[in-house]
Amino acid sequence: MKILYAIQGTGNGHLSRAVDIIPELKKHGNLDLFVSGAQAEIVLPYPVKYKSKGLSFYFGKSGGINFLKTFQKNSSKDVMKEIKNFPVEDYDLVVNDFEPITAWACKKKEIKIVSLSHQSALLSKKAPRPKFVDPFGEWMLRNYAPVKKYIGFHFEEYDKNIFTPVIRSAIRSARPKDLGHYTVYLPAYDDKKLVQRLLKLPKVRWHIFSKHTKSAYHVGRISVYPISGVDFVESVVTCTGVICGAGFETPAEVLHLNKKLLVVPMKSQYEQKCNAAALKKLGVPVLKKIKKKSIKKIEQWLEESKPLDISFPDIAGKAVEKMMEKYGS
Repeated sequence: MKILYAIQGTGNGHLSRAVDIIPELKKHGNLDLFVSGAQAEIVLPYPVKYKSKGLSFYFGKSGGINFLKTFQKNSSKDVMKEIKNFPVEDYDLVVNDFEPITAWACKKKEIKIVSLSHQSALLSKKAPRPKFVDPFGEWMLRNYAPVKKYIGFHFEEYDKNIFTPVIRSAIRSARPKDLGHYTVYLPAYDDKKLVQRLLKLPKVRWHIFSKHTKSAYHVGRISVYPISGVDFVESVVTCTGVICGAGFETPAEVLHLNKKLLVVPMKSQYEQKCNAAALKKLGVPVLKKIKKKSIKKIEQWLEESKPLDISFPDIAGKAVEKMMEKYGS
């Protein structure tokens, strides 16, 4: 069987999961890889046959997406041309992780495709939603990379086609320690603004990882680093707690390591609001945004919050096996 695995490359989470999914897919046939998107720092340790800028979202510095840069960097003509020309017909099965080019190509050419992603878990009505449902956000979840058949990943098994998170090997094999610092990963915030806010808590040691700096620097007890997979994992494994966006992979890894967690959903990012609703049900504190008034809430979290004692089983093989049994033939 010829299989194409198409992976969203905006952000690091999809590629982190792919590292563990790829060996499982290889057990079922000849596998080619396609990565679209331009905002990830993780490089796959496997040959990638196809690459594309795809439809990338670019992070801003005030807690949300930089829509101007996003529109400037994305060419709808190029994307439409790629959708038309991508050779999905060369494959017996396309496995899609929220990747729009192959999803639309398969839809137009009526090629067999199945989604294996976190976003597809949100297609289930049983997955948690925020108090105020966003109709446009719901539309985007269904139409950005449209696929009807899916196996999803979420913080709990909310439905029959949903598995708990795939925790990458680097995290699963790690031996957590507590060296007393707190790790911050909020890519949609300017690191200088974060430093200004966190200086109000001078007794705490902070490791801030930022997409907006190219070299490390230090201010008081705050250390700011450019994004690095190895350094970030080391910081998280040895921290007391983590403040991060309400994405999927990073919060799941923090929970699995039994670290304290505080999430800040990105503005205008409906998927993160859905994730935040699910995390809140688990007992994770949610902060709307980082501003001057947020310091008291962060201080309260530092003093009162505790790890939730959650661990996720190794399900990568089971998820791929179920996908192939249901949709592979």
